Amino acid sequence: MKKIFFLAVLIIFASFKTNDSSSKDYKDSSLSIDERVEALLPKLSLEEKVAQMRIFHANIGVEHDENGKLKLSDRVVEKLKLGIAGIKNPGEHIDAVSAAKLNNELQKYIIENNRWGIPALFVTESYNGVDAEGCTKFGRPMTSAASFNPELVRRQWDVVGREARLRGMHMCHSPEADIVRDPRFGRMSEAFGEDTYLTTQMVKNAIIGVQGDYEGLGKGTHIGAVAKHFAGYGQVLGGSNFAAIEISERTLIDEIYPPFEVAVKEAKALGIMASHGDLNGIASHGNPELLTGVLRDQWGFEGYVVSDSNDIARLFYFMKVAESPEAAAQMGLEAGIDIDLYAEDSYAYLPEMVRKNPELEKLIDRSVRRVLRTKFILGLFDNPYIDIEEVKKGVRIQSSLELAKESDLESIILLKNEKSILPLSKDKSLKVALLGPLLKENTKEMFESVAGSNVKFIAEKGFQLTNQKGGAPELLDRDPKAIASLVNKARSSDVSILFLGGDEYTAKEAYFSNSTLGDRATIDPVGPQDELVEKIKALGKPVIVVLKHRRTLSINVIAEQANAILDTWDLSEFGDQSTARIIFGEVSPSGKSPVTIPRSIGQIPFHYSMKEINYKKEYLFLAKGPLYPFGYGLSYADFEYSNIAISNTELTPDTELEVSVKVTNIGNVKAKEVIQMYIKDEIGSVTRPDKELKGFKKIELGAGESKTVSFKITPKMLEFTGLKMKKVLEAGDYKVKIGTSSQEYLETTFKLKK
Repeated sequence: MKKIFFLAVLIIFASFKTNDSSSKDYKDSSLSIDERVEALLPKLSLEEKVAQMRIFHANIGVEHDENGKLKLSDRVVEKLKLGIAGIKNPGEHIDAVSAAKLNNELQKYIIENNRWGIPALFVTESYNGVDAEGCTKFGRPMTSAASFNPELVRRQWDVVGREARLRGMHMCHSPEADIVRDPRFGRMSEAFGEDTYLTTQMVKNAIIGVQGDYEGLGKGTHIGAVAKHFAGYGQVLGGSNFAAIEISERTLIDEIYPPFEVAVKEAKALGIMASHGDLNGIASHGNPELLTGVLRDQWGFEGYVVSDSNDIARLFYFMKVAESPEAAAQMGLEAGIDIDLYAEDSYAYLPEMVRKNPELEKLIDRSVRRVLRTKFILGLFDNPYIDIEEVKKGVRIQSSLELAKESDLESIILLKNEKSILPLSKDKSLKVALLGPLLKENTKEMFESVAGSNVKFIAEKGFQLTNQKGGAPELLDRDPKAIASLVNKARSSDVSILFLGGDEYTAKEAYFSNSTLGDRATIDPVGPQDELVEKIKALGKPVIVVLKHRRTLSINVIAEQANAILDTWDLSEFGDQSTARIIFGEVSPSGKSPVTIPRSIGQIPFHYSMKEINYKKEYLFLAKGPLYPFGYGLSYADFEYSNIAISNTELTPDTELEVSVKVTNIGNVKAKEVIQMYIKDEIGSVTRPDKELKGFKKIELGAGESKTVSFKITPKMLEFTGLKMKKVLEAGDYKVKIGTSSQEYLETTFKLKK
């Protein structure tokens, strides 16, 4: 009897032990991800846990030596003894195959030199494709937004995800989900524009693309996205990086949060990066209501939150909301920051802090779970290496290069086309001058490849805009000889194409160092660009301007003087070739402006969806309205909108409406058009926007062809934050506006009844 009792006790004890996660093997791929995390976490020492909460940059000593073997600095070797959360940009300056080899060797070293064989996350950025040598270079996000084609953006970011993974990367600190409305801000082109709905659609598709519809993460074909900067970073006061951010709670909820919420709930982003700035006086990196309350408790985010560069430590020495570096580390940890990016004076203090305050280890465990979970999702414990033979088959392949060209063609915006000067004919003998400071070395070659033998080109850059110093570039003095030479080139030609605007030196990120600047106090084109346009126009010959830039510019003189303007923002590596194809009529332009283009910096803030009361008064001595409105863009075809119709004039909280319009191409060429739907709430309990974009569709029509385009109107579209700071759906009158831009449309009405 005693033997039976003893055996029963053993069986019961064994069953308890089997169910204990610490008895499970985290290397067992048959376990769930959560089970594997819980099996590994208790094994780690405090120092090993903290190591899983830090990322350093590869530029401190990760490279290949002269024999092509992994070479690590003493500093890197020391950092990797306990493992690491991740490394930023390993192999960024070498080709894809070499980078894949380097990252395989690096990962092998990391796995073999920490006790538990924990792999590292290798992290990149993706502003115009993978931010690394030898990958396909796409246009910047603002350029992509001009396409008004989310499916195209998804395909583009799918390539980004595939190329990054083949280099051995696992995460990207992209895309930006910020709304940008101030062209003084040097990082403007990194985001998708001024509008909440457009940005939301683009961010969602970028994340789904780069993550391979989430399924690509575990299969090892794609990388994880880190949406940034949460929240309100694009709204820095004065457009000055690191400045304060003041946004009403209502605007935050209705306009700033939605792209991030969709990134979490629908696109399933693996990571979120916190904002450099404060938010209404509360430093974002020390804001538990934002990083835990909104992000996790409200939206259910399960991924990790990473700091922006050194920003936890800056809670002490810059934001001055923490009493000491240790207090800053605790503030970031309690707020919900899981990974410290770069800093040596922040989370590095956590082990000693825990010895004084053991309760902090619970928060450390919380963060480490999130980091380990990400590594398991990405399959790094089971398949940490890249198949080198696959790299050449997947990086810069022809289909990816063709996609870059396709994206360019759909993103170029025709702002002006006086007397239909464009497209130019390839069939007529023509001498064309390619002139101006934004001309590239291969621009002439790209135009020649498109135009054929009848068109002859001469090209001259003339002058640079700045001295091109990386930190704080300075404007160059006006060069009268250079201007005269450009004018003479134009005089000897039949038509001049001027490449004007701005470049990577006139609009860029203003890093923390005081010696690095990137924001501007004015938005007029710099240097003698306006003078150049006026002098060449005075010759009495046609002037076409190709506008290249990374921030919105007030191009009043260009708009007045040029016969045609193509706004290209910042296109792919094939940008000039794509521009030539538009100019010579191979494709009709179909881009639409993702921002409002002001006449003067004095109009800022100035976006199409401002409150209706903002439009009551104009300014003395300034023409009315924007230079070009949001959603504006011409075509080589003319489109006629007619027969707007709505399925019902009443909507209830439980029903939907359908609104439609007939669009006819009354031109003589096949072309694409973006049909835009805006909704205006006529009366609200709080002051309401003048109009809000709620839908858009891009269609292609042959000459003379018509299509009826329909949109659904749902009660969800009409919700906003009411008097009591709760989402409300208010009964009343609404207008629906469907058209070719935010200022040119047909409209109809309906009532919401409750």
